[in-house]
Amino acid sequence: MANDDIILRVERYDPERGPRPYAQSYRVPVRKGMMVLDALNYVRDELDSSLAFRWSCRMGICGSCGMMVNGMPKLTCQDPVDRYRVRAIRIAALDHFPVIRDLVSDISDFMEKLPNIQPWITRTEEKPLSAGEYLQTPEERALYANHAACINCMLCYAACPVYGLDERFLGPAAIALAHRYNLDSRDQGEALRAPYLSLSHSVWECTFVGECSEVCPKHVMPAESIQREKLRLALRWLLPRAAFRRRP
Repeated sequence: MANDDIILRVERYDPERGPRPYAQSYRVPVRKGMMVLDALNYVRDELDSSLAFRWSCRMGICGSCGMMVNGMPKLTCQDPVDRYRVRAIRIAALDHFPVIRDLVSDISDFMEKLPNIQPWITRTEEKPLSAGEYLQTPEERALYANHAACINCMLCYAACPVYGLDERFLGPAAIALAHRYNLDSRDQGEALRAPYLSLSHSVWECTFVGECSEVCPKHVMPAESIQREKLRLALRWLLPRAAFRRRP
């Protein structure tokens, strides 16, 4: 093998071929600045057009090119090939999700759960249009700005051991999005989200391993969001009862 070549060992799956995945290797010439996604595009364009995988923006924004690279969840458009020059690169679909074909994961489970936490600004009281916008101070926006950076890439789900053991778990990204809107000064939907977040397979299922935050390409820190939602839910339950006991 030439010094500027690298081997991609891709875990492939074709439901028409059989029920089990199989490995296939490809030799790819490396160029300066090449990302893992570039190497996969070389394979599909030059070597094997049947290889299936997702990507869109190639800028770390759309989140669609998430895959397992040498056993770790990665955004392949942001993962330099040079990092792996000492060995071959193993690429597989994201862990914990059904595989549609090759490197394409089925994230329907996440999409079905997401609406339950109402990831949008919810108002119980609307002011008239003549009153103008719902303004925020820079300090109010800063409270949730980091949490709003989530791109739904599903790397946190692939890294989460709880989701790997129990697919009923709501999961890190969904809970982090609920936390983002609960922190938004324009939102009044926390009481509507609380019953779903309080379920046994929601925030209380998290064991705070922290792997979701480790792999997040946008540094959203979903593990922190989950622990903060645990505290908010506990206070929602505790404070009314404490106030009742203080009555004469």
